[in-house]
Amino acid sequence: MIYLLLFSSVFIGYLIALILKIKEVKTLSIYLAFSGAFLLALTIFELLPEVYQIPNKAIGVYIIGGILLQIVLEFFSQGAEHGHVHIHEHNNKFPWLLFISLSIHALLEGVPINENNNLLLGIMVHKIPIALILSIFFIKANYKKSTTLLFLILFGLMTPLGNWLSNNFEIIQNYHKEITAVAIGVFFHVSTTILFESSKNHQFNVSKMSAVIIAVIMAYFL
Repeated sequence: MIYLLLFSSVFIGYLIALILKIKEVKTLSIYLAFSGAFLLALTIFELLPEVYQIPNKAIGVYIIGGILLQIVLEFFSQGAEHGHVHIHEHNNKFPWLLFISLSIHALLEGVPINENNNLLLGIMVHKIPIALILSIFFIKANYKKSTTLLFLILFGLMTPLGNWLSNNFEIIQNYHKEITAVAIGVFFHVSTTILFESSKNHQFNVSKMSAVIIAVIMAYFL
């Protein structure tokens, strides 16, 4: 069920793009702010206590490593993880750099998910708008539908694959806390970037602030 939910969240985004025919990504800014705040709050409320059950300064190194890793990944994805996609029009080549960088990000997302936390919901809330934005840009860039579907299918499989690997490979289980700390760093960078970029010119916006507050309250009471 976990794998199906993670996989389907990508195609929910794709179907929304097809049905609503959203032309401008900026119309999603409020939902992006909600998803960023929700993911950040779940990371702080649930994942941080998990990795810091026994205080260990080395965990902080892995978290910083996750932040740095995400910075490197965004050099190749150009920020697709938080709503920025730059695809040249009339280009039918499969975007390998974008796919590889997003896949590494998605694999890491799957590792910390388990029955003892609510990260599954946070990842789904995060994935739907990202998949929607990816779909919009693929459609606007006149990619073949087969290329778009292949990309989304493979991308959709990455987070379930990461979760499956964490449940079935002893080496990952032995370093689960360290890998989770790296994922925390990734989540910190992505979610805070979404929050900062969702406010145009860093101006106060009542609707977006309300979305952020609601997201944090929901994450706390899950």
